[in-house]
Amino acid sequence: MKFSWANAAIDVQKLCARHDFSFAFIGAVALQHWGEPRVTMDVDLTVFTGFGNEDEAITRFLNHFEPRMENAADFAQQNRVLLLQSNEGVGIDIALGALPFEQRMVNRTVEIEYLPDTFFNICCAEDLVVTKTFSGRGQDWVDLERALVRQEGKLNWKTITSELNELLPIKNAEDHLDQLLRLREQVENYDD
Repeated sequence: MKFSWANAAIDVQKLCARHDFSFAFIGAVALQHWGEPRVTMDVDLTVFTGFGNEDEAITRFLNHFEPRMENAADFAQQNRVLLLQSNEGVGIDIALGALPFEQRMVNRTVEIEYLPDTFFNICCAEDLVVTKTFSGRGQDWVDLERALVRQEGKLNWKTITSELNELLPIKNAEDHLDQLLRLREQVENYDD
């Protein structure tokens, strides 16, 4: 069961490739590469559907994976998140992307080799910082600190701040950018 999340991610990626879905793994799968690896029990990704084209993706995923709730398709239409699980019981959270940022994110994916001959399309490091900052939950800030330490001096901060300046007003969370910049400064001063 150690790699059950990886098995779920492989299965998800094969389905996305088979149906030509534009997508990016986000969350802990991307953090495995850009930050400090941590135990994860789920797979998070964004599939870019745009507005009005969600039905095909919802149907394809529901034909392949078990829903984690009744009326999963209706929930996904209303909340833009499809909650599924693999046959090993791994949670799969699929954000149905439609925002310009989400389009840019899936266009900037990076293919990384997780295991020999096992590749994942993950969001770039900057987009991981953006998505974690946007979410802004407790674990997100812990993950961000680890990613900032590992990626110090490598991140394009112009891209990060530009994307966050566009996204954070959507949820009235402009203070998240200030918090991120304080965390960046703190990480940069670790060596002092």
